[in-house]
Amino acid sequence: MIEKVEGIILNEKSYGETSKIINLFTKEHGIIGLMAKGAKTMKSPLRSVTGKLTYGYFYIVYKQDKLSTLTNVDVLNYFKEIKMDIDKISYASFLLELAEQVYRHNNNEVIYQLLIDALLKIEEGYDPMIITNIIELKYLDYLGVMPILDGCCKCGSKTNITTLSSSLGGYLCSNCKTMQEHVNDPKTIKLIRMFYYVDISKIEKLEIKDKYKFEINTFLDEYYERYTGLYLKSKAFIQNLNKIVK
Repeated sequence: MIEKVEGIILNEKSYGETSKIINLFTKEHGIIGLMAKGAKTMKSPLRSVTGKLTYGYFYIVYKQDKLSTLTNVDVLNYFKEIKMDIDKISYASFLLELAEQVYRHNNNEVIYQLLIDALLKIEEGYDPMIITNIIELKYLDYLGVMPILDGCCKCGSKTNITTLSSSLGGYLCSNCKTMQEHVNDPKTIKLIRMFYYVDISKIEKLEIKDKYKFEINTFLDEYYERYTGLYLKSKAFIQNLNKIVK
């Protein structure tokens, strides 16, 4: 029985001389493996629709906990703009890898929708670093290590928040801050909270100065390294890319 599922291709690998095995993140079944028979042959209708970052409706013979079979694809978005820009494709690749890791830790369907919403916004032309940082922050909830952003992480005070600490795990008030904390700009501190609560799909304007962008990005890099235990090759590539940009 053929089933129609919505999904996005996380990655692909060759199987034999003519076929592919696809890692597909679906709305209905989470992450599944698919056999795309003959997808590498020139005349196969699957050849052009089985690449990484293809988003659409996939027609499959679904086998739970086994390799399913792909029969056809109705593409919703190839993300052509992303694929033409090294900056955008770097962030998109990282988001795919991150979403896969987060979903394997916590198989909540929201993880899939956040990924799709983020990729669509990057495709539309929104800043890929900002969109990625918003997703990174939201995903911390599903990893169980969300920083405390509703008060001081040491004393619980809701007032006089002056610092954001990656080492201590959230906001600090003026009484608890130390000289070691480097995120002190009020604008950055407010933006972090805004990132957490914003609905990505409803974003219509996104203009943030580089100073705040890079400060938030640095905080999240440090926080992920300290609290998540995740090491993603795509993130290391982005970090090297940002050094060149700076």
